[in-house]
Amino acid sequence: MNRRVVITACSAITPIGRTRAEMLHCLTNGVSGVKPLKEDGLLSSFIHSKVFGTVDYPVTYDFKRSFRKTMGPVAYYACQVAKETLESSGIGQDLITSGRLGVAFGSTHGSPTVQREIYKTFFGGTQSDVRSIGAVDYLKSMVHTTAVNITKMFGITGRVISSSTACTTSSQSIGFGYEMIKFGMQDAMLCGGADEYDTTTVAVFDNLLACSTAFNDTPDQTPRPFDAKRDGLVVGEGAGAVLLEEYEHARKRGATILGEVIGFSCNNNGGDLILPNLQGITETIRIGLRDAGISAGEVDFISAHATGTKMGDVIEAQAIHNVYGDHPPVVGLKSYMGHTMGSCGVIETIILLHLMREGYIVPTLNLSKIDERCAMIRHSREVKDYPIRTAAVQNFAFGGVNTNLFIRKISQG
Repeated sequence: MNRRVVITACSAITPIGRTRAEMLHCLTNGVSGVKPLKEDGLLSSFIHSKVFGTVDYPVTYDFKRSFRKTMGPVAYYACQVAKETLESSGIGQDLITSGRLGVAFGSTHGSPTVQREIYKTFFGGTQSDVRSIGAVDYLKSMVHTTAVNITKMFGITGRVISSSTACTTSSQSIGFGYEMIKFGMQDAMLCGGADEYDTTTVAVFDNLLACSTAFNDTPDQTPRPFDAKRDGLVVGEGAGAVLLEEYEHARKRGATILGEVIGFSCNNNGGDLILPNLQGITETIRIGLRDAGISAGEVDFISAHATGTKMGDVIEAQAIHNVYGDHPPVVGLKSYMGHTMGSCGVIETIILLHLMREGYIVPTLNLSKIDERCAMIRHSREVKDYPIRTAAVQNFAFGGVNTNLFIRKISQG
């Protein structure tokens, strides 16, 4: 069995807005969603990086209390985009609860905000305080809290996959959902990822000297993927969800098809857990092309992982050049909103769908002077009309985990 897999709905919460119009406005006008890091008492005073990709607008939730009681901030994000995606898809409750729709959704840590309070109580509280920690606190904080709160809220009884592989979390979710449908295990999959605002995430990367620190007074000028003055990544928050469906199932019910997932690859570098690996990333791209059944020349746009780290961008540029040469335009979307961690793959996929629909491409923000070590690829430097037929979404994570998604625009009917 080798079935076609299409995307029929999506929703996102990002530092550059929620709606297609809001996101495209920021992308076409060079508006950054990176803001000053919120003060967080003792912890933030030790963090060198003072910038964050921030969701600085209110998000309204109308969840019943029975659902809210097991949800931390990250699950709120996840359930909101899941709710909006299911509602906009037009699928019926009979499919949602049939066992033929599954969930592939994850986050980097679960809820660090809730985890922090639990640890404070465990290690700094009294005996009675410790006894006050209950099952609900764990359900809010556990690493698969996004996926299972989604299943609870909507009565989903199909497959549940909860990836937690940092920067590849939601691209893995889409890829695993694609495989579930392609090989007949499910007819539809609700896929995505989320991560909440918390300074512990910044602290981790800051301690590894991976965060941007040179632009603390001018947050909108960082990150700077592929730029000679880049100095590290900017941690961000957000969430995104897409609904994948088997093509004939979607066509027969008259669904709007936003795009088709035609290929997915995921492998590991098999070595260092932090440093990027040229051979591993290059092989990921080639495996994905084989899965999609296309040649490198058929890919006409690339959404690069492009975090703005000193070596990560160089290795990725080399890998792109190894496979594609200087053919397709390459954009680093994290330049607009920072690295939204477990949600970056799905958010970047959703933005790609919007660009496909509009028929233009946008530039990498803050790319003033291209690092000569990254100059061998074709960087997107301006907003211009450019019909995207087939595109790649690349993501790479600590632990040596690499992913590549291939998305194609298809006509209706």
